[in-house]
Amino acid sequence: MKTIVEGKARILTGDAFYNPKMAMLRDMSVMFLKAVRTRNMRVLDSTAATGVRAIRYALEAGTKNVTLIDINKKAAAVAKKNVKLNGLKLKVMNESVQGLANEHEGSFEAIDHDPFGSPAPNMFDLMKLAWNGTNLMITATDTAVLCGAHAGACIKVYGSRPLHNEMCKEAGLRILLNFTARTAAQFNFGMMPLLSISDMHYMRVFVRLEFGADKSIASMKNTGIGAFCSKCYEYMFEKGVAPLLGPLCPKCKSKMEPFGPIWLGSMRDRDTIMKMRKNSISDAASEKMDLLYEELDVPMFYSVPKLTKRLGVTSVSHYAVMEKLQETGARVTRTQFDPNGFKTDASIEEVFASVRAAGRRK
Repeated sequence: MKTIVEGKARILTGDAFYNPKMAMLRDMSVMFLKAVRTRNMRVLDSTAATGVRAIRYALEAGTKNVTLIDINKKAAAVAKKNVKLNGLKLKVMNESVQGLANEHEGSFEAIDHDPFGSPAPNMFDLMKLAWNGTNLMITATDTAVLCGAHAGACIKVYGSRPLHNEMCKEAGLRILLNFTARTAAQFNFGMMPLLSISDMHYMRVFVRLEFGADKSIASMKNTGIGAFCSKCYEYMFEKGVAPLLGPLCPKCKSKMEPFGPIWLGSMRDRDTIMKMRKNSISDAASEKMDLLYEELDVPMFYSVPKLTKRLGVTSVSHYAVMEKLQETGARVTRTQFDPNGFKTDASIEEVFASVRAAGRRK
């Protein structure tokens, strides 16, 4: 049986799933726990598999009070062996999230949930395991659903209508945040996003729960509806539980495509990201943190190839367009969602003008 080394952990895979491509995400998760760690923090890895995440939390983030569970009996056995292999004394259980929630309500200050597919079926029970100040780390790998390839499934699972265009990754991440906030509110928790990531085949949110009716109501006020005009690229957003958006674009009078409910508040906390950068583990994780720290915290972004095609101009670097926008006084940054895209607070007219100025007619 092959021994794999990741970070400070040594693991045997055996009958448990291990994805080496997710090592950078685990790096960032370790950095996150180091940034938010409190004394004697109780941590739950609710989808343990080999146990590599939880073992790294104990060895690298200094969180010794870690519980690992996995519904798969063979995976739980592998995790137990790996905990012993690394000289740790962590609690490992062959248990479901639902089973644990029935016995241990309000037991953890940090909860990591990284399932195959959607986290939605377990979100209710995860909230039972949380209390005031709990940090949730939630992963969704059903990105085809969240990105609109299966719109019906997204409506059924998350209660939101997705976007199915170049903006789908950000819309999907905001749908995941909305679902988390909506579920948390049922338990009188408000939600504060600390970090939100969309990369490869996954979306992952790091949020802090704050108890209180006023907190949960304030959180829900950050949810709302979006609409997109595919003809003139105009976006509209309206916060609230029952927002009113007209069916036609206010500029070109074309029919707009509604999507949501989505999260319209901030998707990250720069102080948390700054602390994570100080505890950097790898160059790749550092580069990702730099991008997330820099990224303008507004919905949504623009894809330069889509803009040049729409306007009939030659291909142009997104940096050239960003430079033109900066000359107008607009704020503009790179975005995690598209290597050829950018975020800006400029109007769509200013964006179009900058694309035209940076390129030339075909």
